[in-house]
Amino acid sequence: MQFRRRNSRVSVGPIQRLAGGTAGMQFCHIAFVVSALLSTACSDVASPDAPPFKGEVVLRFEGEVPDGEERHFFLPFEVPPGVAEIEIRHDDLSARNILDWGLDDPNGFRGWGGGKGDPAILGREAASYSYLPGEIPAGIWEVVVGKALIEEHPARYAVEVVLRATPTLTPQPMRRPYLSSPALETGARWYAGDFHMHSLESDGSRSLEEVVALAERRGLDFLMVSEHNTTSHLSFYADLQARHPGILLIPGIEVTTYAGHANAIGVNGFVEHRTGTRGAKIEEAIESVHRQGGLFSINHPQMNLGSLCIGCGWQHEVDPQTIDAVEIRNAVFNGFDFWQELAAAGSHAAAIGGSDDHNAGTSTSPISTAIGTPTTLVYARELSVAGLLAGLREGRSVVQFQGPGGPMLVADLSGERLGDTVHADRSTLSVEVIDAGATTLNVYRNGILFDRVVVEGSVFTYRSEVEAPSGGTEDRFHFEVVRAGDVLAVASHVWLRASR
Repeated sequence: MQFRRRNSRVSVGPIQRLAGGTAGMQFCHIAFVVSALLSTACSDVASPDAPPFKGEVVLRFEGEVPDGEERHFFLPFEVPPGVAEIEIRHDDLSARNILDWGLDDPNGFRGWGGGKGDPAILGREAASYSYLPGEIPAGIWEVVVGKALIEEHPARYAVEVVLRATPTLTPQPMRRPYLSSPALETGARWYAGDFHMHSLESDGSRSLEEVVALAERRGLDFLMVSEHNTTSHLSFYADLQARHPGILLIPGIEVTTYAGHANAIGVNGFVEHRTGTRGAKIEEAIESVHRQGGLFSINHPQMNLGSLCIGCGWQHEVDPQTIDAVEIRNAVFNGFDFWQELAAAGSHAAAIGGSDDHNAGTSTSPISTAIGTPTTLVYARELSVAGLLAGLREGRSVVQFQGPGGPMLVADLSGERLGDTVHADRSTLSVEVIDAGATTLNVYRNGILFDRVVVEGSVFTYRSEVEAPSGGTEDRFHFEVVRAGDVLAVASHVWLRASR
């Protein structure tokens, strides 16, 4: 049998021989069709009569990046029994083109390095950044290639897959399957944290230890390391949590597509990000997050920077009611207008913020901020993953744009509250502003300025009587603290419906 694909040929290099036997493979050539059902081109590779795999084998892939609308293509190769470690070396062969790289085994996801140039290495007891250690099952594996940016044509690639009988990586005994931490604190209060940052496990420049240590120094209660399309960081969480018992580590990933990024808050499994390829859809990604009990939160939706940040601005069209949160502030970038447009279309998405820190606070770029800036505060019954997710589902969040210690505001409506919605024909709208100094409180109803008052004193309280809309509709209220035109804090919407 053969794999066939237009404009590409894969050549399997000669087997490396060791004294006492071979790895049971022959020199062969493979052609393939990316979207076809895979089958082996060298039927004797995994023959039950083959001697045990020994030594090292190098498989070489070279070709042109396929044309077409699909943004990913796949390079299949067969792994015989007995392989202990796999290394993937890759090159986009261009200073202008950017290819992303990942790996699937016969059972699914094994890692996503994105635009990392370093080789990927994985074995039973260790793996390089962005990849998952574990058993190396025999069968068809695939190098996954994403067409992130193609400016030079024809675009080409070169890949070497190294199969080894003996691992080269040092075992990583600290890596364990993710298990949710018990509550670090009980008692209802506002907990402060950051839902968006990166480490060396994706495109960050600092270790997970440095990331967690900075969040701890800044006085945060929780953080979520949101690596791009990989769960590799989660296998370090148990070790990190034990060494940093004062800060809760929330599982999650940044679902990174070429038409928008979103945080999957509270999930620990793979989420299919290769939309438009092999029939994958963004709606299925959202459903996957919800099936895992997580929240789907759109990141930096208005960050339309072209090739400077590929896919950062949100372009997907989705049901607004499936979106659980929106990053209204990312470092120095706003997503506020997008959040309002989504709410007007029926979304009850909570407001959150994210530093998107890639350098554990060491960047000097004017468009970068350190972990905790902005800070997201969530009112929860306890400091646990379940508690914080429940607080976000109820719309109990405040974003402090300038980081920890900024002005705080607590808003509510009187009446029967279910989740983020109050049911009452008439209600008292109350907002308490704390430590705001000389500022202004802006109150919005359905996105339109409803009232504006000067804040006085260290604790300032605003009240107003409001009526619910008729006809089974709902009104939304949100609040912001402003100084000299700069927004300092924003609270999520509270929704008002007539009594049931």
